[in-house]
Amino acid sequence: MEYKTTQPKFIPTLYCNLFGHSYYVSKKVTYHVKEYTCSHCKKQLTTSSNGNLVELTPKFKEINAILERIHQSRRQRSKKKSLISPIY
Repeated sequence: MEYKTTQPKFIPTLYCNLFGHSYYVSKKVTYHVKEYTCSHCKKQLTTSSNGNLVELTPKFKEINAILERIHQSRRQRSKKKSLISPIY
């Protein structure tokens, strides 16, 4: 028999309630929009349209995925233009 030692879910939540969350950037969507995750309780936040942090809901996940796709395609197009354009 193999026993797994896992912490009960209430311990990280209790820690965050007492000391506050410890967020780190888990994903860079664009230069200004990022997704954050708490290293203790795994709560996820993202940057809203006005710059505030909001909880990462399925709706915001979808918005961030679309923003990321648009941002990457624009960066690729910009790289191609800079390689093609002549230098004077």
